[in-house]
This record gives sequence, structure tokens and C-alpha cells, in this order.
Amino acid sequence: MIDFEKFVKFSKPGPRYTSYPTALEFSDTFGYEDYIKRLENGTSPLSLYFHMPFCRSACYFCGCNVIYTSKEENLARYVEFLERELEILARHLDCKRQVIQMHFGGGTPTFFSANLLERVLKAIRKTFANFSVDAEISCEIDPRFLSREQMSVLKDGGINRVSFGVQDFDENVQKEIHRIQPFETTKKAVELAREFGIKSINCDLIYGLPLQSFGSFERTLETALRLDVDRFAIFNYAHVPWIKKSMRKFDESTLPLPQTKLQILKHTMEFLTQNGYKMIGMDHYAKPEDELFKALENGTLHRNFQGYTTKGGANLVGVGLTSIGEGEDYYAQNFKDMASYEAAVNAGKLPNFKGIFLSEEDKLRKAVIMSLMANFTLDILEIKRRFGVDFFAHFEPNLRELEALGEFVEISRERIDVNATGTLLVRNIAMCFDQYMVKFKGEKNSFSKTV
Repeated sequence: MIDFEKFVKFSKPGPRYTSYPTALEFSDTFGYEDYIKRLENGTSPLSLYFHMPFCRSACYFCGCNVIYTSKEENLARYVEFLERELEILARHLDCKRQVIQMHFGGGTPTFFSANLLERVLKAIRKTFANFSVDAEISCEIDPRFLSREQMSVLKDGGINRVSFGVQDFDENVQKEIHRIQPFETTKKAVELAREFGIKSINCDLIYGLPLQSFGSFERTLETALRLDVDRFAIFNYAHVPWIKKSMRKFDESTLPLPQTKLQILKHTMEFLTQNGYKMIGMDHYAKPEDELFKALENGTLHRNFQGYTTKGGANLVGVGLTSIGEGEDYYAQNFKDMASYEAAVNAGKLPNFKGIFLSEEDKLRKAVIMSLMANFTLDILEIKRRFGVDFFAHFEPNLRELEALGEFVEISRERIDVNATGTLLVRNIAMCFDQYMVKFKGEKNSFSKTV
């Protein structure tokens, strides 16, 4: 029996570790020429990310980089700049390198018309001709903006995975978060994807939203199960009103308490497990036949900006406004404001403006943190082999910090394993190895709460 009152003491600001170091460490000390040099010298397979930043209106819970518009010409203009950015990218990148993964995020990618989506996909295929036969090509979709014509274009463009944003099926919660989305709308979108042969469908839910209760989210899970999707991504709402002004619209007294959120999370894990899904990493669930499940079993699951994936070892290239790229020893981010983004492209340059060069220590700690976040385990002997360190001597102060979470982890001379209860606190466990966290100690407005 979990003592939820006791767990509350572990609720503190902490990263989600879609990267390490986190984006808060990015700066202009990693310059444009640094990025170009790494693009030109890279040899690894490629993973591509395209950011489609537009939405018609604000969903108040959303923490993404979004531009609100109702003008088709704004979307068409952005597609033109994406096409031009790809042309510039092709001058600095060997586009014959194999592409093993591609993802469209937003915003709302399907807020773009079928014609505009087709233009983007054709530009990508013109630039990158060497997609692997098993490439994972995915798109985030708002079910409120999906037509048959769009689905046809996505399928013809090679999309084989889709992720539908739902968040919550409770009407009161939907009104509060400014996202009215009846179950039938989502159901029709899932059926349309199935009709077009999409074999991997994910559904996003969020717990911790205003007006949610244990009972209301229990009903949302039961309703979502009727969609029979292949994966669920069930996220802890990141309340960061100091960053996202729309979140200030919420009455914070209506947000579920940490105890309630933990109860919701525990029930979610049990409910989905009882109904044929397996917990994958921190916030994903998949059916046993899914490749994520198989990757978890053999310890090859990876975590990046797109979540959990089986496609490790690739260089991530970010295209579009605010997109982030990742290589063996760097992260690189594009401009966040449209004026600067367009100015760079107009000048014939990639719109990269900051990033970070990973030191050997960063690479070591990244390997430790990402293994814990993705697989809930760390092979200490493998870390010793890869990095040539005396693990217990090198991480002695970090392991002392981990002792405070000792009931949630098992440490031997060969490995660290997070137990079933500890998975609820895996962000806290990973934070023990984060050398940058010391400068955020005592700061409230740095990261969202871990619980």
C-alpha cells in the first residue's frame, strides 16, 4: 500500500529529461559555425523533426511553442520558409544519409490544409531520398482538425504512426482548459486513421488538469479504452504560468493535490496493465506486440524530444521554428520568434541561434539519466566500459543523495534498478545525477513539479 501523504514530500520542481543537459543550459556559446561543422561532419543515420507551430486558438494547458492564427496565408508563408530552410540544410548536410525516423509536432500539424501538407512532404522527399524501409514516420494530430483529404496526404507521404491529442473526456475539464472535444470526434479520427492503414495509433491524456478528480479521470480512462489504440501517453500536467500566460487563467485551487495526482497515476498504471498494456518508461503504455514493449524488454529503449523510441543512435535534425536538433556531442535550437527565423532564412542561413556543446561529463551523466528514464534500470558495468570511470567513486555524492530514495531503488555493484513504486518518482531519481540542479535549488519558477 502506497502512502500518498508521504510521497508529497518528493513533489518539487524537476526536469522531464527529454534532453540532458536541459534546454535551460542552451546558450549562444554554441554558435552557428559549431552547428554547421557538426552537420557537415556527421555520419550517423538521421532523425528529422518538423515543427508546425500554428493553432486556431489556445488550449490553456499547453506548454508548446504555438502561434495562434486564422489566416491561411500565414500557414502558406510558413511552408514556403520550410521549403527554403530545407534547401539551405541540403548545402550543409549529406542528405543521402539514411533517415530512420521523422516526426511532425506542433502546434497542430493538421491545422495545415491537405495541399500545404502535401507541399511539405514533397519537399522532404525531394531533399531526403534515403528513408529506411522500416522508418518510423509520425504526426501529432488534433482530432478536431482532420479531414479525409489530409489523412490521404499523410498516408501517401509515408506517415505510419499518428498521435491523437485528447487530454481529458470530462466536459467540465474540457471547458476549463478551452478544448471542447467530444468522444465521437476522437473516435471518428481514430477510425479514419485505421481505414487508411495506420497501424500504430497513440492517444495523449493529461492528469493534473484543473477540475480533475480521481473519479473523473477514472471515467476518462474507461472512455479512452474504447478507442482500442496501440499506445497511450499519459502526462503529468506541467503547470508553468511564469512561462505560459494562458495557464494564468486557471484558478490554482482547482488543480488536483499531489496526493490525488499520485492516486490517479497509480490507478492508471494498474488499469492499463489490467487491460493489456505495459508501462513503457515514465509516461507511455503500449500493447505487448508493440515494438516499444520489445525494446523495453531487451533494454534498448531510448528517450528524446519526441518521447520514447526504438530508434537510437541517430542524429536529430530540427527543422522549423524553435525546433531542436541533437548529435553525439551537442544540442542545437532554432529561433523561437518568427521574425528572427525568417530573417535567417532570407539571409541564406539556417535559423539556428543557440545550443550546447556536451562535455565528456555531460555525455556520461546523459547516459546514466536517459537509461534510468527510459528503462528504469542502469547497467553500471556498461557505463564503466563506455566511459572508463570508477562508477561508485565518480558518483559518490550523487549516490549519497540517492540514498534518500533508497526504498525506491535497488543498488548492486553491477546495476541500479528502479522498483515498481519508484517508477512514480523516476524524475526525482534521475535528478540525483544531474550536476546542473544545484543552481536551481530553492527556485520555484524553474521546472514543473515532479509530483
